[in-house]
Amino acid sequence: MGTYGQDWASYQSATPDTSGLSFAFVKITEGLSYINPVWITQRDHAKAAGLVWGGYHYPHMANSPQDEADFFLSQVNWQHGDVIVLDWEGYDNANQNVSKAAQAAYKDAWLRHVKSRMPYNPVGMYANTDYWHNVDTSNFYGDFLWIATAGRPAGDPGIQAPWLFHQYSESGGLDHDYCHLDSNALRSWALQSSEAEMPLTPADVKAVWAYSNGDHPDVHQTLADAAGATAAVKALAGKVDALATEVAALSAQGGLTAEEITAAAQAGAQAALAELGNALAHPHA
Repeated sequence: MGTYGQDWASYQSATPDTSGLSFAFVKITEGLSYINPVWITQRDHAKAAGLVWGGYHYPHMANSPQDEADFFLSQVNWQHGDVIVLDWEGYDNANQNVSKAAQAAYKDAWLRHVKSRMPYNPVGMYANTDYWHNVDTSNFYGDFLWIATAGRPAGDPGIQAPWLFHQYSESGGLDHDYCHLDSNALRSWALQSSEAEMPLTPADVKAVWAYSNGDHPDVHQTLADAAGATAAVKALAGKVDALATEVAALSAQGGLTAEEITAAAQAGAQAALAELGNALAHPHA
């Protein structure tokens, strides 16, 4: 069972009815100068209703895709879980003289540049079937494809390519969309993008320590064990250094052959490893 959503621009209400919706996409920018004057209100309205939210850019593909992407990204204080979209179509005056090859190259460059800047957010594209079949040459759509095929049933866009969102109709002055994920799966998908690789913030570190110092002594003990193991490693490293110094001194005095030096070094290393293994296996001894 999938979920339903809408996409909004400045000609829609600043606070559309969100009943029955799980997601909303909002136009933010166009070209290098236009900014939707109500996008912030529309975004805040969607998030207040608990919807998964995404922002999209409409391109003027004679411009640099990197410049347009940077203009678009700079408008938003992006949050983890926000979805980023290129509205890839160009039937207007700004794009009608741009060749199909240039439009296809723009799309690929825009998506790759934005993903390089926003690795922890889903980055994908919207296209209708005309653009998907007749302008696209790479089948590249970033992290997801949002396909428009008006007049077909929701969830049946009529294409073979994997898709996540389907814009299936326009009625009542609104564009209507469908996602084949249920509401919880959609939210998890929006949040999961590279989440495990995200660097820890100071707030994350503070939360871990707060967690470990109250009702969760097991976590606190794990941290203590790690600190003890670190101390053991440092102590053993000092012993190995001392051994190396002693072997070098004996060698300088002519007291050891090359074979004896090698044997002593190996014996010392094995003893150090055994002691480290015991320290890690019995951290409270």
